[in-house]
Amino acid sequence: MKARSLALLASLGLWAIGPVGAEPALTVYNQGFALVRQDVTLELRQGVNEIRLTDITAHAETESVVLRDPAGQRALQILEQNYRAEPVSQELLLSLNEGKMLDFLVKSPQGEEKVIQGKVIRSGYVPHRAAWQRYGQEYAMRQQGYTSGGGGTSQPMIEINGKIQFNLPGTPLFPPLADDAVLKPTMQWLLESATAGPLVAELSYITGGMQWDADYNLVEAGEKDRLDLTAWVTIDNQSGKDFAEARIKLMAGDVSKIQRRGDQDGVARMRESSMGMGGSGTGGPPVTEKSFDEYHLYALARPTTLHDRETKQVEFVRAARITSERLYIYDGAKIDWQRYRGSSMENIRRERDYGTLCNPKVWVMREFQNTEANHLGMPLPRGQLRFYRRDDDGRLEFTGENLIDHTPKDERVRVYTGNAFDLVGERKRTNYKEDSNRQWLDESFEITLRSHKTEAAEVRVVEHLYRWLNWEITEKTNTFLKTDAQTMEFRLQLKPDEEQTITYTVHYSW
Repeated sequence: MKARSLALLASLGLWAIGPVGAEPALTVYNQGFALVRQDVTLELRQGVNEIRLTDITAHAETESVVLRDPAGQRALQILEQNYRAEPVSQELLLSLNEGKMLDFLVKSPQGEEKVIQGKVIRSGYVPHRAAWQRYGQEYAMRQQGYTSGGGGTSQPMIEINGKIQFNLPGTPLFPPLADDAVLKPTMQWLLESATAGPLVAELSYITGGMQWDADYNLVEAGEKDRLDLTAWVTIDNQSGKDFAEARIKLMAGDVSKIQRRGDQDGVARMRESSMGMGGSGTGGPPVTEKSFDEYHLYALARPTTLHDRETKQVEFVRAARITSERLYIYDGAKIDWQRYRGSSMENIRRERDYGTLCNPKVWVMREFQNTEANHLGMPLPRGQLRFYRRDDDGRLEFTGENLIDHTPKDERVRVYTGNAFDLVGERKRTNYKEDSNRQWLDESFEITLRSHKTEAAEVRVVEHLYRWLNWEITEKTNTFLKTDAQTMEFRLQLKPDEEQTITYTVHYSW
């Protein structure tokens, strides 16, 4: 039967094609798209051929399609390419029968069935929904109004026995589908070939509906500030297509990709000796990493099946005894940006009360070095870090999470995980004096830190010299570290239940 169908299609110059035995290949980017590569079998005759491919995603970027002979021995020319990604549905078939009489199967409460006829005045179907983002809000509103008769809702309108009703009277019974009906996303080509014969061609295209992310779970267990890390790559397939036994690569980095109008705004080189991969030690790592151009490419070691609407996770890093540091940061200047919305920075910094509100919270930060000496030393793709700690009963408790950007090896990772419960800060301005004629300003602050902890803690007090670039500290109670042109940092060693106060005066000139 299959051979007879293929022979019929061949006689018409029309071939429905699918993938051949080679495994499909995917490169998934962590920016919401993927590159698909698959082999397709073409039975070509000399001249123009009409080819139909149904094994394609529902979010293919058709302008990205590349169809070629990988051996480079046969030239192919695509004369025309059509892409239909809106499969047949009840709503679509109703729209195709607008103005026509249609049978409806009606079932009574007693279970009796009968067929009645009604005229489809309006289907309520909203076409071109996929184009709403491409062409903007005005297009979407016009399209919605067109299908709803201007009423703002998309309801079917059926005429039965001269009466109009705004719902379906029963289950619609449609005539047989036409030969060109689309049951799944379909690519159709008019393809010209200089010679006849079979060809295994390579098809590549970019598709939306795919994403991958990295997730890092760090557990503080045993020694204080020593972390055990387990990391996963999570691949999400919402492309509308299954990929069976696919070779999957993951690209990490900020690849330039033009977003269509209306759009919303590796895993690693594995070293078993330093990474503590565990297990029996047989086989290689499940994910390997290499540099590729200006990015990092991570490859899954074995083919895997990725179903549509499936989220798949693969472990790619396992490391033990990572040395980390818990930091307490007090940045006491609270800025009410709503108040200064629309103002220039020049005007904001001349505002007398700018920067005088107080933030009482002391931030908790976790920091570690991404180095081989610290049992890491690999490119870490952008992802989410979650921190856990074992309680005295041995059970894990969640202690905070945050995001990291792509982090090269030998760089520092520092993330905010929450606010300290037993540390409180207070910041207030004690003096302000300005002489605009002589172009200087003096400002004094008092910063108090109170600890209610049962152990000693170091708090880093960060102060921003935000008035002018030219500044000088004329008075201070504590030494400070200048961390950049407009930031300084005091470090306080607080004993249990201790309170300490810092004062300083800054002199600005311009």
